[in-house]
Amino acid sequence: MAVNLQKGQKVSLKKSNGKKLTRLMVGLGWDAAEQKSGGGFFSNLFGSGKKNIDCDASVFICQGGKFVDKEDLVYFGNLEHKSKAVKHMGDNLTGEGEGDDEQIFIDLDKLPSQYDKLIFVVNIYKAVERKQHFGMIKNAFIRIIDDETREELCRFNLSDDYSNMLSMIAGEVYRYKDEWKFNAVGSGTTDTGLSTLAQRFA
Repeated sequence: MAVNLQKGQKVSLKKSNGKKLTRLMVGLGWDAAEQKSGGGFFSNLFGSGKKNIDCDASVFICQGGKFVDKEDLVYFGNLEHKSKAVKHMGDNLTGEGEGDDEQIFIDLDKLPSQYDKLIFVVNIYKAVERKQHFGMIKNAFIRIIDDETREELCRFNLSDDYSNMLSMIAGEVYRYKDEWKFNAVGSGTTDTGLSTLAQRFA
């Protein structure tokens, strides 16, 4: 059974049989929430409905706990890390559909030893221009899958009130001594994009 994590909870990345997990998939998902109409002729005519919200999942690959090189960012514009250890499966523009909206595959054994932390973030594309924020999103989650067995090991439902937040630090995979762990972060920020998020982790 998958472990449902609470905010700030840390777990060791191990298979259900207790062996070390080396190949994992990080799945991130979200749905656009119904928007309440403000009344009046136009809202009655068009209804409240859902707006398409283009969220982008990305991962900052850190050395010594810090993001030091722009080549260590894996996102929709750079789908595979130079080490071949981290691969993004591509951009979902709307959040429509069941299950993961974006997936990132990681082979920890291939990750060079200088890298010790992977920070998973989600931000809204052109959030300010489109007047969108994470309060307009529901059912957001991050989960860890054993890539060999496809078993879900842990899940963190991002259930806080993220109104007016433009980006979200979902979770992080980090090396502690000889062991890899997952930390359920779940922090919203007002960073408008990856460049300002990068400064946060530098």
